[in-house]
Amino acid sequence: MSALDPRLTLARGDLAAAALEGIVPADRYATPLALACAVPATGLRRAPAPEAEQVDQLLFGEAFEVLDEAGGWAWGQARRDGYVGFVERAALDRPGPRPTHRVSALRAYAFAEPAIKSRASGPLSINALVALGQREGRFGHVEGLGWLFEHQLAPIGQVETDFVAIAERFVGAAYLWGGREAEGVDCSGLVQQALLACGCGCPRDTDLQQGLGAAVEASALRRGDLVFWRGHVAIMVDASRIVHANGHHAAVVIEPLAEATARIFAAGSGQPIAYRRI
Repeated sequence: MSALDPRLTLARGDLAAAALEGIVPADRYATPLALACAVPATGLRRAPAPEAEQVDQLLFGEAFEVLDEAGGWAWGQARRDGYVGFVERAALDRPGPRPTHRVSALRAYAFAEPAIKSRASGPLSINALVALGQREGRFGHVEGLGWLFEHQLAPIGQVETDFVAIAERFVGAAYLWGGREAEGVDCSGLVQQALLACGCGCPRDTDLQQGLGAAVEASALRRGDLVFWRGHVAIMVDASRIVHANGHHAAVVIEPLAEATARIFAAGSGQPIAYRRI
């Protein structure tokens, strides 16, 4: 992974992050302003326009380092995976208290009162970050958001142990390019979300994820191994099946590796190019 990869480098010709002074040429250097995602999920886009390509997403509570603002858009870098892009400024706010918990359920609603019949908002997606304050019964309160069921949250530092099981929970979710939310993910977003739930940092795109773990032979594949094609990644569920978000099904599915390989080859994307064991 190149330090100058534009996807991961907060720099352009006229402006760059202060930490890059002397490394990346720019007309001016500045210190980013730390903000946080204040909505359940928001797109990180390639350009400052709602129709621009979504290349990633921010989830509630995730930090976004803003270096420039114009026309209702903020340009900066997602702290969690380092991706650089544009986010609608209205989706960001000053960070509140340091997160104490992450959402551990695939989806979790916030309620206006500590009561299941009160007005609900959301849902928040797995790995969203919250700071719990007051507790009442089964609920915990998050400032500016509402009351969440505590059993749908996990304290920061308490992680899952089977990232494949996390990915399997997404089965049926819609395919969404650049997506990381429970409602819609893409192939690399699924891998990233599953690993984050287990406390493992993970880059955003498939070419970067190919650097994870160690190479393994196709004949030795087992649960948890990653299979890469050009621009696509899947997770082995067992020795013969994969779970992946894909455009063919427009969803997250579990299917035989052999069937997916034949279909992807027939579509012109070739055979798998790498197998990695984390």
